[in-house]
Amino acid sequence: MENVMENEENFAEMFEQTYKEPSRLEPGQKVEAAIVKLTPEWALIEVGGKGEGYIDVNELKDAEGALLVKEGDKVRAYFLHTEEGEMRFTTRIGTGPAARAQLMDAFRSHIPVEGRVSKEMKGGFEVTLSGGMRAFCPFSHMGIRREESKEAYIGASMVFHILECDRRDVVLSRREIVEKERREKIAALKETLQEGHKVRGVVTSIQKFGAFVDIGGVEGLLPVSELAWSRTEKVSDILSAGQPVEVMIKSLDWDNRRISLSLKDTLPNPWDTAAMKWPAGSYHTGKVSRLAPFGAFVTLGDGVDGLIHVSRLGGDKRVNHPGDVLTAGQELEVRVEAVDTANKRISLVPAELSRAEEETAATMQKYRNPETPAAEEPTLGSIGEQLKRQLEQKNKIDK
Repeated sequence: MENVMENEENFAEMFEQTYKEPSRLEPGQKVEAAIVKLTPEWALIEVGGKGEGYIDVNELKDAEGALLVKEGDKVRAYFLHTEEGEMRFTTRIGTGPAARAQLMDAFRSHIPVEGRVSKEMKGGFEVTLSGGMRAFCPFSHMGIRREESKEAYIGASMVFHILECDRRDVVLSRREIVEKERREKIAALKETLQEGHKVRGVVTSIQKFGAFVDIGGVEGLLPVSELAWSRTEKVSDILSAGQPVEVMIKSLDWDNRRISLSLKDTLPNPWDTAAMKWPAGSYHTGKVSRLAPFGAFVTLGDGVDGLIHVSRLGGDKRVNHPGDVLTAGQELEVRVEAVDTANKRISLVPAELSRAEEETAATMQKYRNPETPAAEEPTLGSIGEQLKRQLEQKNKIDK
C-alpha cells in the first residue's frame, strides 16, 4: 500500500514538473538552447524549463544555403515574442538580405543589438552594427561619464537598444542599458557599503565645491571641506581626475542617490596631538592664514590654526581690525596662551607683546618684593630704563 501511494506521489510530481506553466521570458532576453529538431522551415529548440521555441532555419545556414548546425547543437538566441502560443527566437540581428526586417523585430521586441562605434559625428556617434549596417547614437544616449573623453569610445564594441527604426535611419541608445547596470551595481553595493567604512575609488571629476569619486560603479561626492585637515583653497591642489584614492563613507542616502565621502577622515587627526606639540606657554612661528574682524588666524601646523584675538594685537593701543597690523601670509612668532582640544581652539598672542608683558611683570615683581637684597634693589633709574625698553618694543608692534 505504501509503495502504491509513493508511486502516485512521484507520478503527480513528474506531471506537475512536465505541465506546469513555464516561466515567462522577456522580449530581448538571451538564452542558450539545444536544437532538438530541424525542419525545412524551422529549428525547434529546448529552452530549459521554459518550454520549446522556434528559430527560422535560414538563420542557421551559410551563404550557399548549407546548414551550419545539427540536432543536439547548442545555439545562442534572443527571444522575440510569442505567436499563436509558440515562442519565436532569432540568432542574429541586422545581417543578410532580411537585415531591415530583423532590426524592426529587434525594435518592436526591445532586443539589444551589438555594434562598434566607428566615428564621431555632429551630435553623436556613428555605429556599425554587427551585420554591417550603419546607425546613429546621440551623445545624450551614450552614457558618457564626466571623466571620459569622446575619443575613448571610438572603436569600442557595445550593446545598444534601438530607439528609432524606419526605412532610412536607425537610432540607438545605451541609456537604459547603462541605467540598468547602475541599478545592479547599487543593489550589490547596498549589501556591502556602510557609513564609516573605508573604500577605494577613482576621482572622476574635479569641481569648485569638491570632487566626484567612483567607488565601484556609483559616484560619491568628496566636498572640499573633507579633502584635508588643513584649509584647502583649490581641489586641484590635492586631487586630479583619474587619481586612485582611499576615502571614508560619511553618509549614505540611497533614495536620493547621494553618497558623501571624506578623505581627511582617513588621515591622522592633528588635534589629537595638538596639546603636546603646542603646549600653553610655548613659542612657535606660524603663518597668518586668515583675517577676521574679531582676530587673526595663524597656522601652526597642517590642520591646526590658532587665534589671536583683536584685543591682543595692539597691547595698550586699540586695534580696530587685524588688517591694520597684520597681512595674510605673513610669518609671525606667537606664544600659546591656552589649548582646548575638545573644541579645536588655540589662543595665541604675538611673541613680542608676550615677552614685553613678561618683562614688565618680572620687573614689577622685583620692585614689590620686600625680600629683595639691598644690593639688588632696583633704582628709579633702572626701572625707568626697563620701562623705556618695553615701550620701544610696543611701538615696534604698533608699526
